[in-house]
Amino acid sequence: MTNSAARNIHQGRNIKRFREMLGIKQDALAHELGEDWSQKKISLLEQKESIEENILKQVAEILHIPVEAIQNFDEEQAVNIIANTVTTVNDNATGQLFQINPTINTAEKWLEALEEIKRLNEEIIRLKDEQIEMLKDMIKNK
Repeated sequence: MTNSAARNIHQGRNIKRFREMLGIKQDALAHELGEDWSQKKISLLEQKESIEENILKQVAEILHIPVEAIQNFDEEQAVNIIANTVTTVNDNATGQLFQINPTINTAEKWLEALEEIKRLNEEIIRLKDEQIEMLKDMIKNK
């Protein structure tokens, strides 16, 4: 069993997450994929747990992200890392509810997740200008 199968990665949901983070509408993604695509077809694609490799590659190219990001991003794992790193207790001094769990292994996983999020955010920021140009082109071509 592969890692992504073991972690139950939902590729369609990941496409939706990245598309939304990048501010791209389903219509715009459909337009970039070609005439055979529509907003409805993108909606259906985003509901699929597993997506054909050639479609994943096309979508990743359009979103300017590595195909591995779609194949490997696991929100549940990220949430588990956070849950295992932070335990809830009452801090009387501030009224806040938090305490960092000092487990080194968990902290390393948390840092790895943060680094991946940072890398993806940097990629998103870098691509904003390209997305704006793509949308301007779409508007001009209508």
